[in-house]
Amino acid sequence: MSKHRVAVLNVIAKQRSVTAAAAEYGLSRQHLQRLLTRYRDGGLDALDPRSRRPRTSPGRTPDAVRARIIALRTELTARGLDAGPLTIAWHLEREGLRVPSSSTIRRILHAAGLVVPEPRKRPRSSWIRFEAAAPNELWQSDFTHWRLADGREVEILNWLDDHSRYLLAYLGVRQKNGAPGHPQTQGKIERFHQTLKRWLERQPAARTVAELQAQLDAFRLPYNEHRPHRAISRVTPGEAYRATPKAMAAGSGARGHFRLRYDITDSRGAITLRRAGRLYHLKVGAAFARRRVLDGRWPGSQATG
Repeated sequence: MSKHRVAVLNVIAKQRSVTAAAAEYGLSRQHLQRLLTRYRDGGLDALDPRSRRPRTSPGRTPDAVRARIIALRTELTARGLDAGPLTIAWHLEREGLRVPSSSTIRRILHAAGLVVPEPRKRPRSSWIRFEAAAPNELWQSDFTHWRLADGREVEILNWLDDHSRYLLAYLGVRQKNGAPGHPQTQGKIERFHQTLKRWLERQPAARTVAELQAQLDAFRLPYNEHRPHRAISRVTPGEAYRATPKAMAAGSGARGHFRLRYDITDSRGAITLRRAGRLYHLKVGAAFARRRVLDGRWPGSQATG
């Protein structure tokens, strides 16, 4: 029998006073009084230790959101589209639902048995990343192999904008070949091929090249507009492609979009601009400290003051 029960029974049987029983069994008088109240309301069972878990959990993910997370995982996976926590969070936000952290979404998927363990991958921090400063400044292109329904092998040619990962196809471009046996130089297009093939595997096997082309055309919309990309601040490739003025072809004679903005120099007479995720520090001079200045740049070029 627990000491709570013994202490209460001693007081109820008038064998000891509240003060004596509390001292005997190492309880405070206030706590023993609470135990006596619980005994009168619920009997001896009410004296057993209670859970410390709060009756309500304000931070708990609502059941409707949990159900939608599981449904999105199932729907996106069935369509061959990315269904990771970041993508699911993007869809929840677009639907106006409360968006839990990516770690919470991952825990919900684990609890539902919807996560398949994968071999440990090389950490992203070990890669030296390169990214073009503006859309259309650099494209990546590569072939990937695919089989039609009758077993015939075809090649799919994809063009990907290096800055935004936007899936596109254009004519009249200058080709620069990567080093043989060195696919890291085409890392973005190689990763894109994995995404594309994962989607194609979920589609009916194309019987002709025309049917395959129709599937590829259908893939462009969800890839460009409905899939946030981790490497570009969790926006879609389409949003990233349209957000920045486009680089112009050398010697084209076409005028780009010249951007102007007002800024304030710091205490050392310098201004700082962010461009494509990089910071540029422009030193105007100490004589111009804390002065209002007008700065501008052509798309694809270094910032100039």
